[in-house]
Amino acid sequence: MIYEKCRDILLKEFELIQKAVFIQEKIRLAVANKEWAVFEDHFNVMNSIESNMANLENEREQLFYVFETLVHQQGFSETLDAKGRFLKLVSLLPENQREELTSIYRSLKLEAVKLRIANDALMTYLGEIKSTLVDFLALAFPDRCGKMYTKSGVHSSNDLSSMVLNRSF
Repeated sequence: MIYEKCRDILLKEFELIQKAVFIQEKIRLAVANKEWAVFEDHFNVMNSIESNMANLENEREQLFYVFETLVHQQGFSETLDAKGRFLKLVSLLPENQREELTSIYRSLKLEAVKLRIANDALMTYLGEIKSTLVDFLALAFPDRCGKMYTKSGVHSSNDLSSMVLNRSF
């Protein structure tokens, strides 16, 4: 039962991570094409994936605690991290079940790394765009020295999170 439940949770997590990688690529394309409504839709989907993933992780952690009480082993403690608890669980399973779970777990970790790399690349891209825009504004408007102002004339930081330019000079 523990094996089947763990396998089901890992497979669901793997499926969610694959979906997140797919959505992350759509987010990158939406940013590149400046499709902000599409970006927001994909971002909302990514938030729901994150919520579902957190629920599955909590369920997996609960499974580890149930496993600990079932086998009554001293070496299985709360001081182990999630990876340690997983390895402890699979070490007590028959070889074929152990191989299947570790294979799914490795695939899950690889997909998570892909997602992290895609996210880092997108953040680097956005950081470079921001830097380029700040540099452009500093060159285009040297009298302002890169300072931005709100509608009411109050100095605003250069975070450019929401910037509106007047198209007429």
